[in-house]
Amino acid sequence: MRVREIPGKDLRALRDAEWVDRTRRPYVKGTTAYVPVREGYPFTATIPPRRTYCGRGYYMLGDVAVFHGKRPGESEIRALMEWKNPAGILWVECCEGVTRTPRAEILAGKPGEVRHRESGITYWLDPLRIMFSMGNRAEKERMRSLVRPGEDVADMYAGIGYFTLPAAISGARVHAIEIRPLSFSYLERNIRENGVGHLVTAELGDCRECLAGTYDRIIMGHFGAIDHLPAALAHSRPGTVLHVHMAGDRTDEIMAVLKAQGVRARVETHKVKKLGPHTWHYVQDVTRE
Repeated sequence: MRVREIPGKDLRALRDAEWVDRTRRPYVKGTTAYVPVREGYPFTATIPPRRTYCGRGYYMLGDVAVFHGKRPGESEIRALMEWKNPAGILWVECCEGVTRTPRAEILAGKPGEVRHRESGITYWLDPLRIMFSMGNRAEKERMRSLVRPGEDVADMYAGIGYFTLPAAISGARVHAIEIRPLSFSYLERNIRENGVGHLVTAELGDCRECLAGTYDRIIMGHFGAIDHLPAALAHSRPGTVLHVHMAGDRTDEIMAVLKAQGVRARVETHKVKKLGPHTWHYVQDVTRE
């Protein structure tokens, strides 16, 4: 491909230049942009066609690339650096404990705090220290479609605002509770960033102690949610919907808790994503009667 080498800072100014081949995308490396040149115009260099990426799956959080699963080899890391040129590459082996803290390793570059956009919502986070599940995107959008303006919603494990922000953007009044101070600091920042401070009350603490009054909807986005189901039910009323996240279908256990609490409800099960062999992430919608 024929290109002209220009300072990266000048790229936007040359967008409409006559010599620019707009059927191809410029390539940026460091402070230099390599801009494709149309046939018949002078060029300063020739670069080989970009090879298609054939490596293992990854996802981008801002300008940081993230691998999951088995630790990638050096050839896989190098292939991704050449293909995507991210600021850094992380391997997240798993997320641990109540706070869902990533067990992560820096594989390349200098990954740091990122600004990630998803479905029109901005999330600030440090992916080395904060969990972010790309596989939950459809579930966030489902919550956004279910929530109605004026609803009172509790998000018992708010994190950095994964479900709080979609609910607030839909017009709900959200009580967002988070136990981990680092996640809570990003939650407050993301509330400001998305302009929903008038709709969200953020509280640092244990959700079992912070819940107050009753809610129209309670989001329980943690695989240990069933242990806190009695506390959530104490703040529900007929018509309240509880969205209980589970690793595996645990409807029978939910029904046992409902029976022990003397609560009648109907349960609907939704698949979110595959977690491993024979194991799925489910959300059980529990609607009180």
